Amino acid sequence: MKEKQIFQVQKWVDIFGGFIEKTKGTWISLGNFESKVLKEDIAKIKITQPIYVSGLARSGTTILLEILSHHQGLVSQQYKDFPPVYTPFWWNWMLDHMLVKKVAPVERAHQDGILVTPDSPEAVEETLWMHFFPEAHNPTVNNILDQNTNNLAFETFYNNHIRKLLLTRKGNRYLAKGNYNITRLEYILKLFPNAKFIIPIRNPVNHLASLLKQHKLFCQGGRENPKALKHLQRIGHFEFGLDIRPININDQEIATLEEQDITAWANYWSRIYGYIKDRLEANPQLQAASMVVRFEDLCTDPKAMLKNLMNHCNLTEGQAIVDKYVEKIKPPSYYKPDFTDEELEIIQQETQQVAARFGY
Repeated sequence: MKEKQIFQVQKWVDIFGGFIEKTKGTWISLGNFESKVLKEDIAKIKITQPIYVSGLARSGTTILLEILSHHQGLVSQQYKDFPPVYTPFWWNWMLDHMLVKKVAPVERAHQDGILVTPDSPEAVEETLWMHFFPEAHNPTVNNILDQNTNNLAFETFYNNHIRKLLLTRKGNRYLAKGNYNITRLEYILKLFPNAKFIIPIRNPVNHLASLLKQHKLFCQGGRENPKALKHLQRIGHFEFGLDIRPININDQEIATLEEQDITAWANYWSRIYGYIKDRLEANPQLQAASMVVRFEDLCTDPKAMLKNLMNHCNLTEGQAIVDKYVEKIKPPSYYKPDFTDEELEIIQQETQQVAARFGY
């Protein structure tokens, strides 16, 4: 019963989200009109050193986003920004003037102990990428966006969108989590040459165990509540569940990620992180802008890792945040990998070469 309740979608979110989905063009126009109205205000705002947290799902992106979001001046998308993501200033103005009840924190659908409220940071900007790049989640085509990518309509809208968020939340730097941005890092770096990237990675055995656990949970939730599946599709959440869509690297043939196919999942892990390592080694600018965070190091020595994180992002007031989270970061205890010896051997064979490149 608990899983069914967790996967329920509020009726107004479902209805409003469906309406916006059917009228996306109108909402893009509204977003552009909002930018026009706020032209003088956002013209004064510069996008400086935006921070992007991106890695394969279940690598630690959410906890890193949450930690960074507590730093003064950092602004991120929040759960409450959906469905009308396209008009952040007007929507948040409306929320500020409504008698909105305070909502107690609840465990998110992943059932991983992370509590969220409407004000919690979330990967909401993916809806913008999906609109301007319709093939962004098509696993049959190359999903890479790099320094050769050009999309003026997106770039203008996205630039204005970030500045409107900074204006709305009175911040000076943008913070975003986006797992799919892992194949867009060089494009983002082209748009914002002083951007900072945080790339989490996890030991493949534990990482795959977590991915498979979530895939099973989300499949069950989607079957019990079809509205939840539609909601995930609208927000661009295809990492697992009934509509799982693997990221395509360089038009490689993508195997279907079935729960029982350990080989496919392990190969997918290797493809994604092998691609990341290749790009970091090939692009010195990207390498300098990026920090790889091994999940195990974060859990073993959170104080040192969080200090390094703050330093990499040029966040000078991070000590209080380090002190707040250093005791909270621990390896997950709510599940353990239960692979057979044969499955562990498969994971080892498929991932050892790439894992070694990251010090595993």
